[in-house]
Amino acid sequence: MDVVVDAFNAFSELLTSIVFFAPTVGGVKVPLIVVWLVVAGSFFTVWLGFMNLRGFKHAIDLVKGKYSDPDDAGEVTHFQALATAVSGTVGLGNIAGVAVAISLGGPGATLWMILAGFVGMSTKMAECTLGVKFRREHADGTVSGGPMFYLRDALALNGRGKLGKFLAACFAVCMIGGSLGGGNMFQSNQATAQIIEVTGGQDGALGGLAWLIGVIFAVLVGAVIIGGIKSIAKVTEKIVPFMAAVYVSACLIVIFSNFSSIPSAAGDIFTGAFTGPGIVGGAVGALLVGFQRAAFSNEAGLGSAAVAHSAVKTKEPATEGFVALLEPFIDTIVICTMTALTIVITGAWRDPDAPDIGGVKLTSRAFESVLPWFPVVLAIAVVMFAFSTMISWSYYGMKATAYLFGESKKTEVIFKVIFVIFTVIGSAAALGPVIDFSDSMIFLMGVFNIIGLYFLAKVIRTTISSYYARIQSGEIKEFADR
Repeated sequence: MDVVVDAFNAFSELLTSIVFFAPTVGGVKVPLIVVWLVVAGSFFTVWLGFMNLRGFKHAIDLVKGKYSDPDDAGEVTHFQALATAVSGTVGLGNIAGVAVAISLGGPGATLWMILAGFVGMSTKMAECTLGVKFRREHADGTVSGGPMFYLRDALALNGRGKLGKFLAACFAVCMIGGSLGGGNMFQSNQATAQIIEVTGGQDGALGGLAWLIGVIFAVLVGAVIIGGIKSIAKVTEKIVPFMAAVYVSACLIVIFSNFSSIPSAAGDIFTGAFTGPGIVGGAVGALLVGFQRAAFSNEAGLGSAAVAHSAVKTKEPATEGFVALLEPFIDTIVICTMTALTIVITGAWRDPDAPDIGGVKLTSRAFESVLPWFPVVLAIAVVMFAFSTMISWSYYGMKATAYLFGESKKTEVIFKVIFVIFTVIGSAAALGPVIDFSDSMIFLMGVFNIIGLYFLAKVIRTTISSYYARIQSGEIKEFADR
């Protein structure tokens, strides 16, 4: 067994060093996977004519249901698809990652995070449009979609069938690994740690009972995922708005309690973004350290959200592209920015020991300056974020498994059982090598997915432009006016 463990640890270390290879440029380590994702976002922002700005209002209208036809094929509404995808992205990166970024690069890191979120809106739009366009609709009304399908089927139509099959298979394997690791074990591990911390630590009532907390998590997760995407969507459409409202409200309380400091904080953010420390914090902190722990926070370019959005009720693939652009806006531009403002305005980032304090603790310290009881709220937020991430990633992993081994109830049940077992293991185990491995798998998804997106760039632009032109001309009307 020791030989197997040692071999896995060595392979995990090798894979991590390859995926997160970061040559030093001008004294700054630049991780190539970060460049890969940000360049893709920038390309599609320009390629789609800044549709992430022009189409923002229409995205809101779609989420409100103004263009929704309940008789369209699919399993969930636009809002439910959005909530499910957001629940898979909002996590510790929004709390801990932002704090790490600012402690490394100062307030200026905030502006670079916002920029990353802005270009990420376009990547999300591209991949989720394809997710619906090339999904599979089954006789029982269920739907299967995501990068596995558009990489295989769309590239085959372009005369690149072998490449498409290769990319799709590699993507599916990586999604399964990411689902069990970063999307499950890491989440249960960190949520368990927070619960034990606020109940007195290892000497408290739950000290030494991490396995029991894991079992409870497994039961709750199992109860939700047993019903598939419809069950998951019903939970996420309630939990996501609630947890976002609680967290953002706490941020606003702290911000407005320091109202007089807002102008100077805003000045620090804008001026600091163009200093040496600001750039380092944005590129290395915000994009690498912070977003790595939550799959680049909004997962733009990784392809995971396209799996959830593929299940939406619609006949127009581009509709879900518009809805999906709201994810990075909510996750990064709103929630991450709220965390950043809280840390900057309270001055917590100025602590000389800030880089060594740790992300969650630094954020907690900022909140404690106004809300002494905030560690409890933070623990609740972490648990809710973790739970919502787990149920969303269970669906992603299940669909990837079905793609590789066939669509069947047996395949679904086997994966779900394995998933909840890994939830318990994650709560009680030391996860260093496992998380390094699963993080690598998650980011490799982005490599395979974005290669396909570049090949399919013309299809993406034609689909979105055609739909938006029909919206602008009035050819496509709101459902109430039909």
